[in-house]
Amino acid sequence: MTAEEMVERAFVPVQAHIAAGKIPGGVLGVVTKDGDRAVLFDGAAQIDPDHRHLTRETYFDLASLTKVIFTTTRILAHAREGRIDLDAPLTSVIPDFRQYDANCWERQVTFRECLGHITPFPGVEPIYTYGSDPNMLRAFVLQREWRKLGTPVYSDINFILLGIALERIAGHGIREFDLPDGFTWAPDPGNTAATEFCAWRGRVMVGEVHDENCWALQGTGHAGLFGTIDAVLDYAKTLLDGSNPDMPVMKRYLSGTRTHGWEHPYRGWSGGDVCSRYALGHTGFTGTGLWIEFRKGFAWSLLTNRVHPSRHFDSGIFDLRRTVGDIINGG
Repeated sequence: MTAEEMVERAFVPVQAHIAAGKIPGGVLGVVTKDGDRAVLFDGAAQIDPDHRHLTRETYFDLASLTKVIFTTTRILAHAREGRIDLDAPLTSVIPDFRQYDANCWERQVTFRECLGHITPFPGVEPIYTYGSDPNMLRAFVLQREWRKLGTPVYSDINFILLGIALERIAGHGIREFDLPDGFTWAPDPGNTAATEFCAWRGRVMVGEVHDENCWALQGTGHAGLFGTIDAVLDYAKTLLDGSNPDMPVMKRYLSGTRTHGWEHPYRGWSGGDVCSRYALGHTGFTGTGLWIEFRKGFAWSLLTNRVHPSRHFDSGIFDLRRTVGDIINGG
C-alpha cells in the first residue's frame, strides 16, 4: 500500500472516535523510507472554553515522545562522540548526585539503565508539590533518598535525570536547546492543541506543557516538547533512511519490552499485533504516539489531544492506537 492508502484506511477509526466524542481531534501521518508521505486530520484543537479547529500545522504537546525524539537522541549522540559512556554511572556527569551517601544505590545507576527503564526508581513522583523554584526542585531530585522498587518499571525519573545530565554537559537549561523545524518548547497557543484543565494551575493548558513536573522544573528530559505531525514524520524518516547514526544502538534490546529509549513489540503493545519484531514505538500521555516499522520501510504517527478537557475520562486511546497500527500493517 502507498502512504495515502494506509492513512485513508487507518483514519476511519480515528474519525469514529472523534464523532463519538472520545477525543476532540486527531491527525494521522505515514512516511516511507523513500519519502512518500500522507496526512489526514479532523476534529477540534480545543473545545473548552473556546472552540478551534485542528489543522495539519497544529502543534501537539508530545509528552513522553520527548523521551525518544529529544533526550534519547541527544544522549546517544554524546555517547557516540565520546562525552559519556553509556555503561558509566550518571555521577560521571552529575558528580553531586546523592553526594551525601557515597555508597547509595542511586550513585551506581548508569545512562544505559535509565534509557532502558531498568532502574529501581519509582514510576513517577509529584515533584511539583515540593516547591516552586526550578533550581531547588533539581536539587531535590538529585539529593532525595529515592524509594527503591524491587522490579524495574517505566519511570519518568530516569529521563528527568538524563535531562539534568544534558543540561550539565551543555551548560544551560533544557528549554535553551535548539530544535529542528516544527518542534518547540513554547508554541503559539493559537496554533496548539489544548490539553487538560489543570486544577493545580487553574486553567486549560494551551501552549504550556501538560506534565506538572516538567512545568515546575521549567524543562526536563521526560516531557515538554511540542511538535507538528510533519516534524514528527521528518524525525521518523531519519530513522528509516539510516541518516541517524545511532539507530543500531536504539534497536538493541535491553529488556522484554524496552530498547534504548523505545519500546519494541510485545503482547499487547501500542503498535498493534501485526508489527514485525523489528519495529520500535513510543507513546505520550496526552494522546500522542510514533511507531517505526524498519522491515516494511515505513513509520506512522497518531497525534491526539485525548486529555482535553480532562484525563479522567475513558478516551479509548489504547485500543485506538492498536487498531490503527493493525490497519496500517495490513491486519
